[in-house]
Amino acid sequence: MAAETYVSAESPLHMDYNAKVFPQTGGFGRYNRVVVVFSWFPSFAVILNLISDVFFTLLPESYHCRPDPQLLPSTFLPANLSSQGYLNLTIPWLNGSGLSHCQLFKYPPNTSDHVPLKRVPCTLGWEYTQSTGLHSNFVTEWDLVCSDYWKIPLQHICFMMGWIMGYIFLGTLCDRLGRRCCFLLSLSLSSLLGVAVCLSSSAVVFLLLRLSQGTALAGVFLSSYIARLELCDPPHRLMVAMVSGFFAIFAEVLLPGLAVLCQDWRILQAVVTVPLLLLLSYWCCASVFPESPRWLWSTAQIHQAKRSFLEFSTRNGVCPQEQMFPSESLLSEMDSVHGEDCRPCYHSVLELRRTRIIWKNCLILSFALFIGTGIQYCFTRNLHSYSTNFYFSYFIRIITGALAAVFLCITVNHFGRRGILLLSAIITGLSSLLLLALTQYLQGGLVLVLSMVGLLFSQALAQLSVFFACEVMPTVVRGGCLGLVLSSGCVGMAASSLMELQNNSGYFLHHVIFATFAVLSVLSIMLLPESKRKPLPDSLTEGENQRRPPLYVSRPDRDNLPLLHTRHPLSEYNPENYSFLVSATRKMLSKDTLPYRISVPSHPPLLEDETQGMNES
Repeated sequence: MAAETYVSAESPLHMDYNAKVFPQTGGFGRYNRVVVVFSWFPSFAVILNLISDVFFTLLPESYHCRPDPQLLPSTFLPANLSSQGYLNLTIPWLNGSGLSHCQLFKYPPNTSDHVPLKRVPCTLGWEYTQSTGLHSNFVTEWDLVCSDYWKIPLQHICFMMGWIMGYIFLGTLCDRLGRRCCFLLSLSLSSLLGVAVCLSSSAVVFLLLRLSQGTALAGVFLSSYIARLELCDPPHRLMVAMVSGFFAIFAEVLLPGLAVLCQDWRILQAVVTVPLLLLLSYWCCASVFPESPRWLWSTAQIHQAKRSFLEFSTRNGVCPQEQMFPSESLLSEMDSVHGEDCRPCYHSVLELRRTRIIWKNCLILSFALFIGTGIQYCFTRNLHSYSTNFYFSYFIRIITGALAAVFLCITVNHFGRRGILLLSAIITGLSSLLLLALTQYLQGGLVLVLSMVGLLFSQALAQLSVFFACEVMPTVVRGGCLGLVLSSGCVGMAASSLMELQNNSGYFLHHVIFATFAVLSVLSIMLLPESKRKPLPDSLTEGENQRRPPLYVSRPDRDNLPLLHTRHPLSEYNPENYSFLVSATRKMLSKDTLPYRISVPSHPPLLEDETQGMNES
């Protein structure tokens, strides 16, 4: 019933895009490959701006209050003490953590004994050691420590809130205005806001500008990701998506070096904004990032679709200039199928409330991505307990992310999307449960190995969930649906900042909840369809027609009943033999070739004669 309701609502596209339109425009030809290569660069620029937030809000390795001479006794002579002795006299010493971060000694004004009476908060600010990579950042610029520490996780949460809003609203806009229009609009806003962040005058202004820039960056990532996959055929979709992931990994590897070279957070912000400004050249050169022809066709924009098909055919070399409009060409057939009064037909993500299969797939993949991003905090926190060095956990996360991408490249096309997603969820859940139950009984090396395994497969779960969602969602609502899925991943990333906002007091509960969710996701993933070697669905009807395949495929030589053994038939149906038999039979029964003709009696039957005699009498 759900599929029937959409037949009348959708545009009457009588030609199959995947079977007829896409091959006649060159398929995944030379021009498609060039456009895909140019679509990888936005991933590099977006991840640079996303991961730079880690360096902007990183706490220095050590910091303490700046000594205040007003709090010292009048008889005190600082020249008689070394610098370390001076700090020990003015700043309290905390057992196990060194000098106090937030307190100073206050001495009575007239006393010869250096005995403090009480401890007071910092009065003249703080002194910081060099931050990792940067000499100054968002924390040291506005002294966001001690009583103002809560502003740091709040900034993370606001930044993720910006991404959530961008995925939801710009994803819907991507279905209404198109991939290219949404990409250029988001790119322009993110570039302008990136320059504005460099000029931030206060922590509040910085927070608001980063929230707005996160919204725009989400649109850049979403539109480029969708446009990239809509230009590919099924065999190349996975590799194209994974290469964009390697561009993101390269950006993460490059960022620490840029931070060391820049030293100041404003300079680093300007540097990571430069790739966004360079991408604005796509505005002038439309051929490197054209509008998705699949989206134009699915929304019944026939005139624009014909121009797009003509451009792709010409650039792919499948339509010579002298044979541009043959009588039986694709464009002529489109003119005969669609009239002049064909109007565009747009769809909104709000229409999912009348679906069953599409909404279920969107919900399950959102849940999987939420777990994949949220549970990573549980594994990285174990890495911090093994080594407090920032670069150790940073590069471990990059290495596991690269291994996860390689794992997906090797296995997904062979074993299917659903099977590998299920395997990733199982290993992620088992690693989390083992760490919960056995951390206090295991050695540090085993805890490290379990954390790395869990981190690897949680990243594989997150990457595959995004790719899977883009494949199973229909073209007409792919932007809005993928935006919902990606926004759930940002909610999982913001969960770690909520823990830091509470000084990690709820870490154990956080770990228990996400481990439980990972186990529950195993049951829901089995309800997903399989998209391996299948074309992208374009209409809501095609999205609703996706069905869940069996988990185990039965052998073709076995019947469903295990006690019965079926043999192969001796003869199989052959349509050519059948047609020959029918034609031969017709010839035999025809009047001209029939050797024995049936004679028709000239007199009526006996029964008819008897009835006539009775009537006469």
